[in-house]
Amino acid sequence: MGNDDDAYGRMMWDYHRGIPAREIVERDDGFISAGKSRDYFEPFSEWPPQQQKSMNHVSGRVLDIGCGPGRHAIHLQQEGFDVLGIDASPLAIKVARARGLRKAGVVNITQISSRMGQFDTLLMLGANFGLFGNLKRARWLLRKMRNMTSSNGRIIAESRDPYATTSNAHLDYHESNRKRGRFSCQLRIRIRYGQYIGHWFEYLMVSRNEMAFILEGTGWRISRFIPETGTVYIAIIEKA
Repeated sequence: MGNDDDAYGRMMWDYHRGIPAREIVERDDGFISAGKSRDYFEPFSEWPPQQQKSMNHVSGRVLDIGCGPGRHAIHLQQEGFDVLGIDASPLAIKVARARGLRKAGVVNITQISSRMGQFDTLLMLGANFGLFGNLKRARWLLRKMRNMTSSNGRIIAESRDPYATTSNAHLDYHESNRKRGRFSCQLRIRIRYGQYIGHWFEYLMVSRNEMAFILEGTGWRISRFIPETGTVYIAIIEKA
């Protein structure tokens, strides 16, 4: 990814410099939504409750996958953890470094491997379970993650239950996916910001049961959900 098509990173870089910026997410059926850049920069005191509680399950060396401008990684670094933040966006990593994250690299999730060293906690907050994209890639990556984590390694992953909606635009999209043999909320999206347009990519949102299904046969199991019910949730995933 170069700077010219790093729409997400451009947005992060502008916001970091004090320029108002909003993220536009375009779905492949034409649906458009807008997000707040500020959400990516919130301090711990303003994080959603499930993210705050999930920090109690972090241990050892940490890999923050899809770290963006580093809100979670920087907090853990300040708490004394050895943290490496990675993101596919070069400009997001530039922002994370500028904000004080000592270890940060431009790495796509598909590039992670045991060559990066051994980790105790893999962090996928901000609905970053979605970075798995689809079932085949998720199970391939989960097996890779097993090989790059310690014996008591864990994944802390956030997702959103796609079935907690009454929107016809979303329900129709779910039905279209199921007809093609896909998960209901297996998204194909791209980020737009100003004149910048990112590449299309797959992003996955799943229910708690669907997440458990994805983990089958990968050597991982869900030990708990935070919270047990509700739309947005975090799974504490441990080695089976």
